[in-house]
Amino acid sequence: MSSLAPVPACNVDALRSIGSASRGATSQRLTPETPSQILTRGVHAAISQATFGLSPAALGGAFFDWWVHLALAPGKQFDLIQLAIAGAVDNLAFAARSVCGSPGDPSERALAQDDRFRASDWGAFPFNVYAQTFLSIERWWDVATSNLRAVSQRHDNMANFVARQVLDTVAPSNFIVTNPEVLARTRAELGANLLRGYANFIADWTRMQSSAPPRSTEAFKVGETVAITPGKVVLRTRLAEIIQYTPATEHVRPEPIVIVPAWIMKYYILDLSPANSLVKFLTQQGFTVFMISWKNPGAEDRDAGFDDYRTEGILPAIKAATAITGAVKVHAVGYCLGGTLLAVTAAAMGRDGDERLASVTLFAAQVDFTEAGELMLFIDESQVSFLEDMMWERGYLESRQMAGAFQMLRSNDLIWSRSIHDYLLGERSVPIDIMAWNADATRMPYRMHSQYLRSLFLKNDLAEGRFKAGDRPVALPDIRVPLFIVSTERDHVAPWRSVFKLHLLTDAEITFVLTNGGHNAGILSEPGHPRRHYRTSLREPGELYVDPDAWFAEHLPTSGSWWPAWTAWLAARSGEPVPPPPLGGAAAGFVALEDAPGRYVLMK
Repeated sequence: MSSLAPVPACNVDALRSIGSASRGATSQRLTPETPSQILTRGVHAAISQATFGLSPAALGGAFFDWWVHLALAPGKQFDLIQLAIAGAVDNLAFAARSVCGSPGDPSERALAQDDRFRASDWGAFPFNVYAQTFLSIERWWDVATSNLRAVSQRHDNMANFVARQVLDTVAPSNFIVTNPEVLARTRAELGANLLRGYANFIADWTRMQSSAPPRSTEAFKVGETVAITPGKVVLRTRLAEIIQYTPATEHVRPEPIVIVPAWIMKYYILDLSPANSLVKFLTQQGFTVFMISWKNPGAEDRDAGFDDYRTEGILPAIKAATAITGAVKVHAVGYCLGGTLLAVTAAAMGRDGDERLASVTLFAAQVDFTEAGELMLFIDESQVSFLEDMMWERGYLESRQMAGAFQMLRSNDLIWSRSIHDYLLGERSVPIDIMAWNADATRMPYRMHSQYLRSLFLKNDLAEGRFKAGDRPVALPDIRVPLFIVSTERDHVAPWRSVFKLHLLTDAEITFVLTNGGHNAGILSEPGHPRRHYRTSLREPGELYVDPDAWFAEHLPTSGSWWPAWTAWLAARSGEPVPPPPLGGAAAGFVALEDAPGRYVLMK
């Protein structure tokens, strides 16, 4: 994870204005901030440079909670002692068999998603013993930091997560002398791989320090090799550009599709290369597509709140789509945080009698945050306040902090495996479009991020009917249009069981799809993509609730991409095809401003 930029010198006037914005965003601190409060903000911001934005109080409190309750749990201690003795005996027996010429496969003890020790070289002595011992220690710590009586679930999860992160740093696969693959490569190349690896490390370090994009991502240029589906920007607001895509068929469905991506990512995750572009696929299926391209916010946008993204993004996009196409209704689609915002918007439209939605589709989007993903394990009052103070003068959350947090969720794949590949084996991965997109990160405005963490994660206001759109709260049961919900099996950001909770929060018709893959890879599931499958079901209004585990057992996977199933679902809820609308509509006030992908997506 990269370090953060130095904290600017303290600006008291700026701090006071930011504190005022924070009070408006969170309904807290009703009195002006005192010099001592301002000093505390500055100290927290400085500490954040060394802790990558983590609050020492939040982390320390979790481990103190775990340690105290472990110290007061003789039964758990006895179980851990027994487990340690059994593990030591098992490891000694394993080592003895290996010395005597009966090597074992340590990967049999690894988790299904752990590929570190599956290569055949790890079956030879002494490397199999290294791996076996490490996995035994890993299992012990997993038991030690899980399901400890009286420890809060959040602290239990935090302790387990941090223990895994620490263990991952000392895995035998990470070191030259304990990794048989690296040793074999080093002998074969007389160390040339290590020289290349050192050069790779210096090059990557230099790029990171200069904030340059990762190596070879320059081959994927927005508007040239990615995000190249033709279209026009038909509206620009303070926070968003609205793109209308050129039709690809002679006739289109009368109801346009309006896509709301998250503003923590550039929109073109849904319009990468032509082979995996969801936008291109939709236009080829006879749909008129509108896309919101969010502005990458800067310090001037620090006061942009959650509702500003609704009123300056989604609502203008719906207005443009209906005015240009002449449609009465639109199919609205939201991805990740954009899906959460779309759910808020749909509930507000239902509340206000606005009937312009034909359907709502949510990709990997949560509306109930009581089972948030691992990214939010550390979010409590202490951590939220720490993050607010970290952003106090910049006015936004730095994109590198977001990228580092996501990397920690999959440290084996995104940090350690890549380090072994690039720095010990001396190889370079072939860059792909999604890697380039992932490096093209965005920021998050101060006020919006504070509202997001406090109202959604800390208080779960949306699920409990307290979250406001405009000046009034919204209720998810007010969403009565058909819903198509897509979640992914290995989503660390929006766990699928959490996404499934929407079944409890609305009586609307729900088609639920669970696809394999992660938060992004599961959504990018174009037809022809190898090894893809999905489960699906239809819950009619009034049907009895089925819990997620029972649902999973009852629904067998279907091979292939879920994209065709979704477009068939959309077509069944659309009118008969008609001639395509023009790009933009001058008479309606939506002149085509420039070619897609527009200018906001190019902002750094």
